[in-house]
Amino acid sequence: MKRVLVLLCITFFVSCGSTRVITSKEAGKKHTKRDNTTVQTTTPSTNESTVLGPEIPEVNEMPINTTDKVALYVHKYRAIAQYEMQKSGIPASITLAQGILESGAGNGDLTKRANNHFGIKCHNWTGEKVYHDDDKKGECFRKYSHPSESFKDHSSFLTSRKRYESLFKLDKKDYKGWAKGLRKAGYATDPKYPSKLISLIERYHLNDYDMINVVTEATVPKIFSYTIQEGDTLYSIAKKFNKSVADLMDLNDLSDTVLNIGQQLIVK
Repeated sequence: MKRVLVLLCITFFVSCGSTRVITSKEAGKKHTKRDNTTVQTTTPSTNESTVLGPEIPEVNEMPINTTDKVALYVHKYRAIAQYEMQKSGIPASITLAQGILESGAGNGDLTKRANNHFGIKCHNWTGEKVYHDDDKKGECFRKYSHPSESFKDHSSFLTSRKRYESLFKLDKKDYKGWAKGLRKAGYATDPKYPSKLISLIERYHLNDYDMINVVTEATVPKIFSYTIQEGDTLYSIAKKFNKSVADLMDLNDLSDTVLNIGQQLIVK
């Protein structure tokens, strides 16, 4: 009943008028050579009950329209971006906008294969890798066990390189300065990269998430996942974690009940 009421509220909100939705195709266009690269998500191979990241109180909660892939992406990853902002000083708005742009709002091939939301290449990476055609054929990209690991590595990538030092002298609320500074520092060669980030931030009010005092990791609930094993079915997993099949499908944005070995499902 609760879900029905939420959906009715969403329908009412959307019917009252909304801005043009950025499609996943528009959000995920390739942006020329850059420090990182276009992204995508993988079917991770980690153990059961891996922590994905914290849930954090919201500001100006945006309506979730299931046809708006960008809004869904923000709803799903805003807490992780805020938590990383607290640790690294990178505005959550910038992290979210880059994630949307680089990953095609989470729908890009590399993101789906490797949980790589920011197109970070291997460099001196010692973890798992995937190969993906980008500026060159078969380039090496970092593969993560969870999207949260990609967000964490994005923070590390920017904080550990001298070329981005000047950005951290900016106010965290200065998303325009950050957007322009990223391209100037060499993150992307696309001259429109800053304006694309700024457009996403302003269209989806991502800068609202720069103004929240994030709670500590120890005080927030965690999200857990389960790795699909041979013989598992959605029904058996739902029973194991005291969920309904419908709940699991909703949590994981599943359109059918087909599962793959090694695939991870959010179960809590």
